[in-house]
Amino acid sequence: MSATVLPRPAGSQPAGAGGIHPGVILALAAWFVLVVLLGVSGAFVGRPGQPPVAIAIGVGAPLLLFFAWLRYSPSFRAFVLSLDLRLITAMQAWRWAGLGFLSLYAHGVLPAMFALPAGLGDMAVGFAAPWMILALVRRRDFAASRAFVRWNVLGMLDLAMAITLGTLSASPSTGALGEVTTAPMATLPLLVIPAFLVPLFLMLHTAALMQSRLIARSRDT
Repeated sequence: MSATVLPRPAGSQPAGAGGIHPGVILALAAWFVLVVLLGVSGAFVGRPGQPPVAIAIGVGAPLLLFFAWLRYSPSFRAFVLSLDLRLITAMQAWRWAGLGFLSLYAHGVLPAMFALPAGLGDMAVGFAAPWMILALVRRRDFAASRAFVRWNVLGMLDLAMAITLGTLSASPSTGALGEVTTAPMATLPLLVIPAFLVPLFLMLHTAALMQSRLIARSRDT
């Protein structure tokens, strides 16, 4: 079975090895290191009963930078549109690791209100990812299909729901001994999920939807 090359926007330049520009890899690495260093210093740990403001900044700041860069930098927008759609879709398969949330709930580390919907939602998105990739390979126009758009939108809604439930679960906490809260999400290694992976997955969904829209337009012309 031969692979189908998805169309790239005119004027875009090929990325580096694996379809990712070296500068982007460097930026992602620096972002990851920054999250780890801040996590080691306890910068994301909040007071019991208070909204997780630091986590909100950790999620929101990279996204604001990403969308601002998309809006004001044509070259960055062209780069995002030139990414291999199969690659950025495949990266969502890592969300099968949402199974870990269920394990943490079972061991009394995270509350059910957060862990169950967040874990099951991530697992559903990750489970569907290989089927999305297979369809992209088999059908050139699948990227513009309603099924592909719905999968990306649902993936974004799942992440938004997890953030919302995590915030709601943190607010009523009292800090009492043995209380199960989302406080572990503010410390390493779980901190990497809200402060790095969640924004990254949202960026990947955005890139996929941007490409889907471009392919749909080119198909209709």
